[in-house]
Amino acid sequence: MGSKWVKVANCGEIAPGGMKVVEIDGIPLAICNVEGTYYAVQDECTHETYPLTEGTLEGHVLTCVLHGAQFDVRTGKVLQPPAYEPVRTYQIAVNGEEIFVVL
Repeated sequence: MGSKWVKVANCGEIAPGGMKVVEIDGIPLAICNVEGTYYAVQDECTHETYPLTEGTLEGHVLTCVLHGAQFDVRTGKVLQPPAYEPVRTYQIAVNGEEIFVVL
């Protein structure tokens, strides 16, 4: 199965410390801007399947507002329970002012 690059945003759409929700092939993604570097994670907390973009992004730490689970947007790693499973991450690339995610 080959990789599929999909444009998800322009750089100016997501301020530093901000997030944008996009859906690709039925998969909700959170595109996160951490000091000008972009990361993509599945927009579902692995604890209760709640949208992570309803929470907060501080540096590289994404906190779910529902129960306080925290994830590193760079790796998907759980930083704070109650979640124990990492969140899925996606490769991202910036070409000029356009942001792409690979599925």
